Amino acid sequence: MNEVKPPQIDFSKYLPEIQSAVQKYSEFINDKLEPDLQRVLELRDTIYTRMSEYLKLKTHIDTIRVQGLEELDTKVDLGSDFFVKAYVPDTSFIFVSVGFGFHLQMTLEEADSFIEEKVKHMEKLADKHTEEANEIRAKIKMVYGALMESLNMIDK
Repeated sequence: MNEVKPPQIDFSKYLPEIQSAVQKYSEFINDKLEPDLQRVLELRDTIYTRMSEYLKLKTHIDTIRVQGLEELDTKVDLGSDFFVKAYVPDTSFIFVSVGFGFHLQMTLEEADSFIEEKVKHMEKLADKHTEEANEIRAKIKMVYGALMESLNMIDK
């Protein structure tokens, strides 16, 4: 889905100079464009994962509000799906990751507002990475197209 498939051509019938040029274009695609595409898609996926975590927190905040919870018994994921029991004596404040390893104590309303703005910002970043990935895909298709057109002109 993410990768543009190269056309299947028998290059052995072309002159060595042409084979060399084809090889250079193939290396450019494989060594530069494809890794760039993979990097951009991984960045975008990381942003989507972080957005999902913020939206999950927003859902938890809504649950606390709807059920009117003033205290909470829960489980906390310490990482690698290792959970421990936790008791929250006061749910009127929570700590929210604001970036760069910092956490800020906020009211539920402040957290809601922060999450909305953060998600909007992250959506813009994800869209930017999607556009960048589409541009790289277009470059890959353009190089393949130019290569095919050149080979077709040589055949004539």
